[in-house]
Amino acid sequence: MSTVSEQTLLTMNFQAMQSAYRRDPAPDHAQRVAVLKKLKRSLINHEQQVYQALSKDYGYRSEFDTFFADIMPTIAAIKYAIKHLKKWMQPSKRHAGLMLAPSKVKVHYQPLGVVGVVTPWNFPFYLALGPTIQALAAGNRVMIKMSEFTPHANQVLRTIVEDISDHVHVVEGDAEIGAAFSALAFDHLIFTGSTAVGKQVAKAAADNLTPITLELGGKSPTIIDEQIDMKIAVDAVIMGKSINSGQICVAPDYIFVPTSRLDTFIETFIARYSEYHLTSNNRNQQSHIISQRQHTRLMQLLDDAKAKGAEVHAVKAPEPGDEKRVYPHLLTNLSDDMAVLKEEIFGSLLPVMSYESLDEVIAYITERPRPLALYIMSNNPTLIDRLINHTHSGGISINDTTMHVVADDAPFGGIGHSGMGHYHGYEGFLTFSKAKTVLYSSSWLPKNRFVLKHRDRVLKVLRKWLLR
Repeated sequence: MSTVSEQTLLTMNFQAMQSAYRRDPAPDHAQRVAVLKKLKRSLINHEQQVYQALSKDYGYRSEFDTFFADIMPTIAAIKYAIKHLKKWMQPSKRHAGLMLAPSKVKVHYQPLGVVGVVTPWNFPFYLALGPTIQALAAGNRVMIKMSEFTPHANQVLRTIVEDISDHVHVVEGDAEIGAAFSALAFDHLIFTGSTAVGKQVAKAAADNLTPITLELGGKSPTIIDEQIDMKIAVDAVIMGKSINSGQICVAPDYIFVPTSRLDTFIETFIARYSEYHLTSNNRNQQSHIISQRQHTRLMQLLDDAKAKGAEVHAVKAPEPGDEKRVYPHLLTNLSDDMAVLKEEIFGSLLPVMSYESLDEVIAYITERPRPLALYIMSNNPTLIDRLINHTHSGGISINDTTMHVVADDAPFGGIGHSGMGHYHGYEGFLTFSKAKTVLYSSSWLPKNRFVLKHRDRVLKVLRKWLLR
């Protein structure tokens, strides 16, 4: 249970960040770049501490997972923002139109103020610093609420941002502190996590009319067609399902396979997963499930499916003393009453459903909440276009999984139950900026006097022009 003093301290820190922003509400390009460079250098200098902290928090987390999904995309995002920031900050010229001629119109991009970032436990560095990078590029101050389930990572992040503490402040605490954080009057709040908690965050933000971005996840489908090389398709699914043991908001959540290829998919998946993770000489092994609570949740999903008739095809059963590492379990013979088809899995279980026609697949997907990602394994442009145009999702990867998330020059965000709003790259800069329209009229031109003095003539001309 958090204490009153903790919530008081939270409010004081928020007020301090507001004061810091008011002292310098319009940082120039050089100031913003300097902050981003400090952040990049500090993250690089603490690379080994990042690996160690996350491995402690998880019990074991591979350096590959941490570098590939936390460090690499964060550094890439900083470098991309620095490279393009000067262009982003330039006011954009707009067409004034005949009614405003000869005045000019420009849109200026102004920092919002203090941005709140609520971070989950699965990628605590990237999902804390990714939005922070965009917010800093836009000239804001940032407060980050870290998950209580990654205490070692939280301490390392505190150290990383120590040199830019006037711009970034890290908050730790339980769900009660998280609720108090979401209720602060931020100028923008971004939350990454579950749909259920996202709804609570949205309600808390509504009291202050705080603009929000929600990145929520959901059940992301993968569709395998009749022709694609099964090895290529399986490798893509394994990539998305094995990084962080599938504890990813955009991990493939369930698979659609043509009925005639179902057995081939299962055999190929088990064989290739075993090759990559069980018999390989790679030092990096599959990461653990982060906690006993999450492990129990996955086992309950598995037990529920088995009790209701699902057939289980396990890559490997857990070994004694290694229960926190859950290797993939493919599930077939599924029914809609199984929890594994209702809840986001966020782990190593993988339901596999067969289909006879693409119509079945589209109907199944469109009748359910819109996912954060959708994956298509196909080289058929007609099939690909149909799925792009007849389904909704936050993003799509073709013959790949999860990797669209790290595209620097493209927005990332959900839709409906998988979220609202987006960030990354230029769209992230816009999300954390106020696009302010500025009308420039020359003082020497008596335009307003002319309009006021000759209203009847002006009305006649404008009506003739506009209503023709």
